[in-house]
Amino acid sequence: MIIRKLNKDEHPPFELLLSADPSLEAVEKYVERGQCLVAEQGGEVIGVYVLLPTRPHTVELVNVAVSEGQQGKGIGKQLVMHAIREAGKEGYQTIEIGTGNSSIGQLALYQKCGFRVVGVDADFFIRHYSEEIFENGIQCRDMIRLSQDL
Repeated sequence: MIIRKLNKDEHPPFELLLSADPSLEAVEKYVERGQCLVAEQGGEVIGVYVLLPTRPHTVELVNVAVSEGQQGKGIGKQLVMHAIREAGKEGYQTIEIGTGNSSIGQLALYQKCGFRVVGVDADFFIRHYSEEIFENGIQCRDMIRLSQDL
């Protein structure tokens, strides 16, 4: 597997990006403002993430996604660790990530990769998404914010 920056003339893998965030409008803004990286295996895109500068010296990791057939193989962890290294190489001092209160697997993964919970944006998904989101039998209401010093 190789992880590389998406070229300017390439179309972002929107189907995969939308599996991490169902809002096309939000995803388009992330890709436009941030740096999209893809994981490829055998010429096929199997993973993606976006690094989005948010403040001086701070970048947010958004839209981490792995294709359905490749999940459970450690690719998500490789993407997150790659993003952490990339952010450090680019001179950022802090990397942040947010996920839903119902995203139990993602919360565990991010903490295993060194992120710490730093806050909760209550009712974020209620305010910003028109349709209800459910994962693991839990309504996704709150954004759990995590951070890591680089």
